[in-house]
Amino acid sequence: MSSREIIRHVDRINEQIISILHVDGRASFSAIGRQVGLSTNAVAVRVRRLENSGVIVGYRAVLGSDVPESTTGLEAFIDVRLHPDRDSEEFLAWAVGVHQIIDAVHVTGPYDYLLRVRARDTAALDRLLRLLKKDAGAAQTQTRLALREAAGPAPSP
Repeated sequence: MSSREIIRHVDRINEQIISILHVDGRASFSAIGRQVGLSTNAVAVRVRRLENSGVIVGYRAVLGSDVPESTTGLEAFIDVRLHPDRDSEEFLAWAVGVHQIIDAVHVTGPYDYLLRVRARDTAALDRLLRLLKKDAGAAQTQTRLALREAAGPAPSP
């Protein structure tokens, strides 16, 4: 079965597994198994299949508001317009390798991408902006700083 077929055939149990992992990405296979009625090994096989097919593409830590600011630094959103001759896939490949970039979203409108980034301080953010123009092919950027987060992660579908 190809990964596209697996994605199209996410069954009820896989939906439950995805929902559990969305809420708690560190849930053990045995804990998930107890909730969905499967053995630990069966859950492990399903999760690996979901990962290999691209349904699950990663796990991340979401920092709470009690984390010291020195640990979290600045969060910013950067609109990026690429040079016309710059390949979008090359840009994404570059962005994946930059640890300050949390998300890169291809968008409509006057810009090509919206980046969500975290930088230690304004100097680190400035270095990232320079790299975007020098190495990543950004013709123009627009940066907005996040002042506070009003809501937590979105609930699972």
